[in-house]
Amino acid sequence: MSSAPVAAIDCGTNSIRLLIARRDDPTAAPVDLERHLEMVRLGLGVDRTGCFDPVAVERTLDAARRYARLIEHHGVEVEDIRFAATSATRDAANREVFIEGIEQILGVRPEVISGPEEAELSFRGAVSTLEGLPAGPRLVVDIGGGSTELVLGEQTPSHAISLDIGSVRLTERHLADDPPSLQQITAAQADIAQALDRAEQDIPFERTVALVGVAGTVTTVTAVALGLEEYQPDITHGAEITTAQMREQCDRLLGATRAERSRHRLIHPGRIDVIGAGALIWSQVIDRVAAATSITTVRTSEHDILDGIALDLLERRG
Repeated sequence: MSSAPVAAIDCGTNSIRLLIARRDDPTAAPVDLERHLEMVRLGLGVDRTGCFDPVAVERTLDAARRYARLIEHHGVEVEDIRFAATSATRDAANREVFIEGIEQILGVRPEVISGPEEAELSFRGAVSTLEGLPAGPRLVVDIGGGSTELVLGEQTPSHAISLDIGSVRLTERHLADDPPSLQQITAAQADIAQALDRAEQDIPFERTVALVGVAGTVTTVTAVALGLEEYQPDITHGAEITTAQMREQCDRLLGATRAERSRHRLIHPGRIDVIGAGALIWSQVIDRVAAATSITTVRTSEHDILDGIALDLLERRG
């Protein structure tokens, strides 16, 4: 017998996503009823100003209104909705305006989750459906618009950290030119290296037996590396690509102009201007982990924090 559906919403710096799912059997994987993404750039300028832009807030609230109609259509009860807000909302001084707006639309108050909780949910979502991973600690990397989460564990996390580097944040901070200049790339690399130095103090990279990337940057780079004409998540999910191939595609996207990136039909228009920064973060993470281990491939998961939120909702209900 099917369970009642739950609704998970993940609102980050660049996008807001909805997953409505149910579980047909207590031991089975959740079944997707709706899965949607809208690029709203809620975190526009937050790194510089420390506040949400009113226009960006209204874009995000509009998307939430559309999601509310889908949630109502599927008969999801208010207590079975969870709205998780991440990096941009953590950083914005005027977050209450946004939080109150969401509460009026959906009837639930957004949770401004911490970096460590974001990392744990991403890990759970990533490994719950990924088959063929070797036994041992897996390092899951979630590159968002405002932050990057790294979490190490086997079935559950043992080490996690949230870093203030993300595709939108680094683009706004460093990569202004089109394409970015060598000087700008060098400055961004220094930012990433400093963040990864902090990560290595908390996470034993050398224990990693599998490196797994999740979220839009990684899935997009994976689709490009696979030579896809259009984005096909059923192909990118679980894909295994050599570290050399992945770094090569990251370098190409970073060095491309926005017009050149836009020729890839599989790159969402809302990622065109920031995918280079995200690719730079991913390539730097790969280099750092590869230097500490013997891994020669990376895996991609289409499942991440959004799936982790849905799983948490389903299990809370019992």
